[in-house]
Amino acid sequence: MYRDTVAEVDLNAIKANVERIRQTLPSGVKLMAVVKADGYGHGGAEAAVMAEQAGADLLSVAYLDEALKLRAKGIALPILILTPIHPAEVMFALEHDLMVTVTSADWFRQMAPYRHPSSKIKLRVHVKVDTGLGRIGLRTKEEWDELAPWLAGDDVEVDGFYTHFATAGRPDTGFLERQYAAFLEMKAWSRASGIEAKHYHCAGSAAALRFPGLAMDMVRIGAAMYGFYPEALVRTVRLQPAMTLRSCLIQVKRLRKGECLGYDNSYVAEEDEWIGTVPIGYADGWHQSLRGSEMLVEGVRVPVVGKICMDQLMVRLPQQCEPGTEVVLIGSQGDERITFSELAAFLGSVPQEISTSLSGRVERIYRH
Repeated sequence: MYRDTVAEVDLNAIKANVERIRQTLPSGVKLMAVVKADGYGHGGAEAAVMAEQAGADLLSVAYLDEALKLRAKGIALPILILTPIHPAEVMFALEHDLMVTVTSADWFRQMAPYRHPSSKIKLRVHVKVDTGLGRIGLRTKEEWDELAPWLAGDDVEVDGFYTHFATAGRPDTGFLERQYAAFLEMKAWSRASGIEAKHYHCAGSAAALRFPGLAMDMVRIGAAMYGFYPEALVRTVRLQPAMTLRSCLIQVKRLRKGECLGYDNSYVAEEDEWIGTVPIGYADGWHQSLRGSEMLVEGVRVPVVGKICMDQLMVRLPQQCEPGTEVVLIGSQGDERITFSELAAFLGSVPQEISTSLSGRVERIYRH
């Protein structure tokens, strides 16, 4: 370790979160652990191992390369790739026992020339339908009718049929209810076509925790694995944040009233002040939009002042501190605590945007 700024990941917290969520699920419901984006910034393989130990049945990632990296690290659980892969890459999915998301008949037409005729392995697919999020997925009965004959082929196994909710973390459930009704209608298309998926799933973390009745055959647990969930709306379970982010002061200086600091003279001292420099910046994922947010020094909240630089930022201290003094960006110090959720509210974002933004320059240290 050559840097003062490190992210500590509590693997037991990830495992405990999955275990607690499993306990809230109706009997027989499977749990898919979402470890995309390098486990939401926590470490994809490490999170996958903890999820498996906690009883997860399947894993999912966003892209093919993420799935291949897990396989290369010895992860053997079934893996679903949530974003359709390029048709030319179909043999990678077959050779590494990966399930793929499909949304149209065109994908099968384009894939056909790339699938080796000698391959006897069935291609396992999950059909994605768009019920209102507007991201990916088929939307009309006509699209389904065009896709269904491809799904009925002897070389295809329909392992899943799914959608994703747009507003599961909001208090108003009206739009979620309309999406669910649309999903049930689309599910009926599948069964009327004689295509019965092994798993029907629509609930991600927020929906699974808030509405167990929407669990169907399986739930997809991503953000909640890492302790990110709408706490005010969930009364059945309490989850633990899995990451702490720490650094230290590398320089402390006296700024006189009227003196400036930061690029573009972005901060002017209104009185004599103590300023500390912290070795983290926007190249580490601590973006300039976090200017004005707070950190913890000696158990006291201190604001980020001036424009955040590529490699460092400055904080206003209540008093003189020694270089080397610990700074907590995420976590607890004394009686104070700063969370990803707090910073997300500051930005008008979600906690996982911040955790996934932490770059590879910030070393992850794994604790049990």
